[in-house]
Amino acid sequence: MASQFMGFALGFVSTVFCGHLGKVELAGVSLAIATFGSGNHMRVGVILQRAIFILLLACFPCWAILINTEPILLLVRQEPEVARLAQTYVQIFMPSLPAVFLYSLEARYLQNQGIIWPQVITGFVVNLLNALINYIVLFPLKLGVVGSAVANSFSEFAMAAILFAYMMWKGLHKATWGGWSKESLADWGSFIRLAIPSMVMLCVEWWTYEIGGFLAGLISEVELGAQSVVYQLANVAYMFPLGFSVAGSVRVGNALGAGDSQQAKLSAQATLFFSISSCLAIFFESIIRGAGKQRVGAICNFVGFYCIGFPIGIPLMFAAKQGIMGKIYMSLDWYFYLCVSAMYIHDHLLNKNELEGNYN
Repeated sequence: MASQFMGFALGFVSTVFCGHLGKVELAGVSLAIATFGSGNHMRVGVILQRAIFILLLACFPCWAILINTEPILLLVRQEPEVARLAQTYVQIFMPSLPAVFLYSLEARYLQNQGIIWPQVITGFVVNLLNALINYIVLFPLKLGVVGSAVANSFSEFAMAAILFAYMMWKGLHKATWGGWSKESLADWGSFIRLAIPSMVMLCVEWWTYEIGGFLAGLISEVELGAQSVVYQLANVAYMFPLGFSVAGSVRVGNALGAGDSQQAKLSAQATLFFSISSCLAIFFESIIRGAGKQRVGAICNFVGFYCIGFPIGIPLMFAAKQGIMGKIYMSLDWYFYLCVSAMYIHDHLLNKNELEGNYN
């Protein structure tokens, strides 16, 4: 939980500081989890190498979109000044995208082995540094959005570099790293077949909030600013159940990789035990992800968010003139996800025969 929060806090700190400028101003993971659980530890290193290559290649389509941030924002009728500032921020932040990807890989690489504290310590140190740099560039130096982008970009590089140095210093890689292997250049198909549903499952969910930001921008800059604050605070609250979610995903995946269906079932039940209220959907996601059933999660997310949430939320935002309060009602989609995923987990993932066949 602390590890998730520290990773998220970099962007949150930048948002907090930029708020003082004015109103205008995860596939390879599942494979590695199961492989580590199976006892084939050196195979984890090969999967990590494969993930590094694929994610670095993934930077190019991401950069292609980011380069065109301003035209895209203008296309969806955002305020020209907001679009211009967003483009300025993104252009400065773009070089740090590989560092963001690599840090995520490093963190998951360690989490899959049950090693958590290095991410927590690294995140704590870098977040203090990030807050200090943001303060210096925004207030004494008065560099505005440009300064915040530089601070955040530097912090992303620092996060990845410090965690890597810590891993090397403590030898945390020795059990799973056998050196660079040509094997990492093969069998990308199985990786991508798991990666694409994982990506869709996550994107379908998080794009909902980004689209909500665009819709808020159509109303006014004040609504957009309020939406940004609500979004960041929701993310802070989200980190707590997400911590249990990651733990559940790792435990279920490790057990399945080891062929221990009873332990996988017990881990899934333990994760469910810790879930309360709307957090249930987050925990169910973790179980589905750990069992390698991302396609089911992606379908549930799509139907819940886009077939239920948006048709309810958009009329409330505009026709009923509820502003961002209307968007909050989009959370009704969680109940759909909750019901469907709960039934799927009960009928399939907690079934011994299904568990034994997932990774065979």
